[in-house]
Formats: sequence, structure tokens, C-alpha cells
Amino acid sequence: MKKIIYNNLCNFVFLVWMELIFQLNIFNKYSWDSFSNILLYTIFSSVLITFITNIFSKKINKFLFYTTYTVLPIMYSVQFMFKKMFNNFFAFSVLALSDQALDFAGTVLNLILKNIIYVILFFIPLIFIVIFRKKFTFNNRLKDVIILQVSLILISLSIFYLNLYRQKGEYLSAYSLYYEVNQNSLNVQKLGVLNSYRLDFIRTLFGFEEKIIISSKVEPADDDKVIEYEYNVEELNLDKIKDKNKIVYDYISNNTGTRQNEYTEMFKGKNLIYIVAESFSEIAIKEELTPTLYKLTNSGFIFENFYTPNYLSTIGGEFQALTGLHPSYELLSNWRSGKDYFPYGLSTVFENIGYKTYAYHNHSGYFQDRYKYLKSLGFDNFKACYFGLEKDINCDTWPESDVEMIEATVDDYLYSDEPFLTYYMTVSGHLGYTWGGNSIARKHENEVNDLPYSDKVKAYVATQIELDRALELLIEKLESAGKLDDTLIVLLADHYPYGLNISEINEISTYERDSDFEINHNKLIIYNPNLETKKISKVASSSDVLPTVYNLFGIKYDSRLFTGSDIFSDSEGLVIFQNRSWISDKAIYNSSTNTYEVRGSNNVDDNYINTINNIVNSKIIFSREIINKNCYKDIFS
Repeated sequence: MKKIIYNNLCNFVFLVWMELIFQLNIFNKYSWDSFSNILLYTIFSSVLITFITNIFSKKINKFLFYTTYTVLPIMYSVQFMFKKMFNNFFAFSVLALSDQALDFAGTVLNLILKNIIYVILFFIPLIFIVIFRKKFTFNNRLKDVIILQVSLILISLSIFYLNLYRQKGEYLSAYSLYYEVNQNSLNVQKLGVLNSYRLDFIRTLFGFEEKIIISSKVEPADDDKVIEYEYNVEELNLDKIKDKNKIVYDYISNNTGTRQNEYTEMFKGKNLIYIVAESFSEIAIKEELTPTLYKLTNSGFIFENFYTPNYLSTIGGEFQALTGLHPSYELLSNWRSGKDYFPYGLSTVFENIGYKTYAYHNHSGYFQDRYKYLKSLGFDNFKACYFGLEKDINCDTWPESDVEMIEATVDDYLYSDEPFLTYYMTVSGHLGYTWGGNSIARKHENEVNDLPYSDKVKAYVATQIELDRALELLIEKLESAGKLDDTLIVLLADHYPYGLNISEINEISTYERDSDFEINHNKLIIYNPNLETKKISKVASSSDVLPTVYNLFGIKYDSRLFTGSDIFSDSEGLVIFQNRSWISDKAIYNSSTNTYEVRGSNNVDDNYINTINNIVNSKIIFSREIINKNCYKDIFS
């Protein structure tokens, strides 16, 4: 009996050790509820491990024990490294996007080496087991094991569930995460790594339907204007979707959409160059180093509260920019397949009004199936490395040059008799930010050598100089062809530069940023030389850009079918982050702590917070459903 108790105690200490190493190095906010949830589940897990590794023959028990403490440190290390690299947590649905990790194996290896001490710490239990292996026995009497361990399992599990029910009714509490909401990042923080893996595996295998209150209308922002504009909506036949998907039907039915405004059709018939810039951030904008970016972000529309929420990586940011929806791990693998019908695809809507359309990317067009999902958006004229562009730019270096891409492609559309839409997805700003492994950083190394920053930060700035030079070249070409006045340039980032940690970002930031919200604060460029300078204080994010552009060009679209909103409409601004935290024009809500902060002198109460929380949940689930169930096809059938 003493040996069984010893095994229980060791298993408990081993699991607590790994969880503590992870939690203390990843999170800086803790609560008693999260601590109790993790501790109680750890007790249950430890007695369960003891039970499983003591009910078979000695040989099998020993094999199971060593296997368990080989696999568990790997699981903790994977979650730790994934968070360090992408500032998001690993989920099994990410395996469908695993080509990203393979493509950047060198960066992953460097990250592991940099954090090797934490990997070693996760393997301390296994090292202890090997060194003191004679203290563990696997020859226990079966009857004693079953009676004691089954009793401990039932008691520990009962206490764990009682603690869950104690939190029932609280938004995004452990109870809510267990039974109502699928939010992996919060599962890791509030339930622990081991429990989050279990929940994610079961939900990936069997599916999970969230329990949500459908709500989709944010109240209009306060405005003294009395002009009543029409809504950007179309006549939709929702009969088929009503029977097939009640969530999508209820979301659309409860949504009035957003109104047109004074900027509707401002650029009707003009050319559009739409750019998603890899890891672009306002922190790199310096008048002397990046004069073109400085000019574009300080003239025309100046968006003072724009955010680029990070959802996994480039594919998450590009999804927001190209669909006006909010991404989640579960839908990105479906979207990248290119099999979804998407009537409001960027190329599709402009081709429908007589535009010539083009799309370019200066990395492999096969990467994450970009050639597939761009085709579903209507882009038949797509050039990338190994899709024709390798003839004109150097595709055998990393990362490839944005300047070379502009130089090689601008003549394709510049002298078109019809108006044109051109889409660019850049790559020069990609991590890692080193002199040895980044050709673009080396190219501009001499220009940043004297900056008072660490080498990693200087290397990042060097990559953004390349983007600046590419834009400079683009504008020069447009101007010399007499097309600049008739062209709108829109540029947003796919995500903040997560190749830099928060302390490195704050080396160069003009203000102290936090890792929850302000790390995502960025610039949105909507530029034309004839635009008067105007500051926009409304909060906005990447998913708002597409409907904003459609309104500016007078595109006929139904704003109810987007979760982002036209920034110039009278709807209240709302930015949604990956873990369901949010910023509105009136408040900031942190889902990790379930607390909020009022912005300015706004009148905000718990009812307002609950309303926005319901809206956030609805937008996330609507986006997931309309992509995963191919609902656009039913709506427009």
C-alpha cells in the first residue's frame, strides 16, 4: 500500500511540476478559480496514471509508465513552443496547417535551442524516474490497487466537477469552457495544459456545438448627423438556410446591417491596389528610414485605433482581410481548400463590374494552398513563385523581395484600358529576424546598424525598409503612368511581428504596449493623393477593411453576411481578439480575467458588457458555420 501511495505522490508532483513551469512562464495573470481548476484536475490525472500503470503485468506497467512520462513532456513542450512562436496555443485542428511548421523548420529549431532550458525542465520528471527507477515498483497487488485508486479517482473527479459547478453562470468560466464554449486558449489558461489537450482532442474527434445567444447588432455610435442613409443589404432568400443552419439564419435575421454613409461610392470606377503586408507594424515607421510608409500613414484617412488581431499566423490575418469574417482554427483548414462558394470574393465582385483583376505573392503559391483559396475568391490571374513569378524574381532565397515583386508585376496592369484590382500578399517582412538567415535583413543591414536597438529588432526594421521601397516604387510607377490620382491603395498587416517578443517590440514602440491588446495596435493605410487628411478615432480591425472598401467603391453587398463592418458606417466599432477579449468604442474587455475597463467618459455597465460578449460569440460562431457548412452557397442558390 505504501508503494501505491508513493506512486500517487510522485505522479502528482510530476504533473504539478510541468504545469507550474508552463503556467509561470506563459501567463502573468492568475486567479484562484484557475488555480483550483488546474490543481484538482492534476490530482485526478495523477491517481488515474497510477491506476493505469499498476493494473497490468509488471512489464506492461513499466512500459506504460515510461511512455507516459516521455509523451507528457513532449506535449507540454509543443504547447510552450507554439505559444512562443505564434503567440497562440496549439490545437489538433492546426495539424491541417502543419506545412507552415515544416516550411520554417530552421526557425522552429532556433526557437527550441533558445528555449532549451524549458524543454529540459519539462523532462525533469522522466530524468528523475530514470535515475531513481529502483524506487518505483510495478508489482502491486491488484485488489489493493483497484480499491484504493478507484476510490481516489471517484473522489478527486467529484471534487473537480463540484468546483466547476461552483463557477456556473460566470462568462467564460471553467464551467462555461467545459460545457458551452470552445475556446482553446482559455482552456489552457483556466483548465491547464493536460485538460485542454483532452477537451480539444474529444471536440476535434466528435465535434462540439457551442451554446450561444445569437446577437449581431452593435448599437450605432453617437452621432449628431441627421442624414438617414440606406442600408448596405440585398434581397436574400433564407428559406434553405433556415432549415439547414439555424445559427446562420438567426444571425442574419437578427441583423439590420450597416448603413451607407458620406463615403459611399467615393472611389467608384477607380483602380484598387489591395495589399496584405507580412508582419507590417507601425513600430517600424520612421520618417528617415521608411519615408513612404510614413507619408502613407500620415495622410488621407488616419486610423488612430486600428488593430490587426493575431489568429495563428499569416493565413489567419489574410482570411480576415479577404473575407471580412473572424477566423478560428477550425475553419481555416476548410477555407484553404478553396472549395467554399464565396460570392463576395475580392476578385469576383470587381470582375462583375468590369474590372481586370490580378493577384501576386512573392513566395510559393503552393504554401498553405494559397493558389486554391485565391481562386475561390475569383482570382484566375494569380502569379507566385512556381506559378510563373519565378521567371522574374529570385525565388531561391528567403525571404523573397517585395521590391522585385513590384518591379516584375506592375506592367501587367498599369496600362490597362479597364479599371483594375490588384492584390499583393508580401513576404519580405517574415520572421526570423537575423542577419544570417534573412536575405532581406542583410540587404538593408547597413541602413539600420546605427539604430539603438538589439540586433533582432534592427533586423525586423530592415525587412520593413524593403516594404517601404516596394511601395515607393509602386507609387512612382503609378505616377509616371498617370494612374496615381485614379488609384486607391489599401494596406494592412496580416498580424503584428510575433517574431519579436513584447520586450523587443517595446524597444522601438513609441509607447509601452501590453501583450493582450496593444501589441496588436497597428496602422491601416487607405491612400489616394487627393484625399484630405482626416483622423478616424473609431476602433476597427482587419475584418472591417473589406466591407469598408466595398462601400468606398459602391459595390453592391449585404453587410449582414460579414462579421466585420464598414468603418465609416454609424455602427459602433468593435475589435475581437483570438481569446474573445475585445475593444469597443466604449470599453475594453479581458476574457482571461473577466474584467473590463471603460474607455473615456462612456456610460458602461454589466448589461453592455454582456451584450457585447454575446455579439462577439455570435460573430465567431457565425464565421465558423458559414465557412465550414458552405452556407453562402445555400443563401445564394
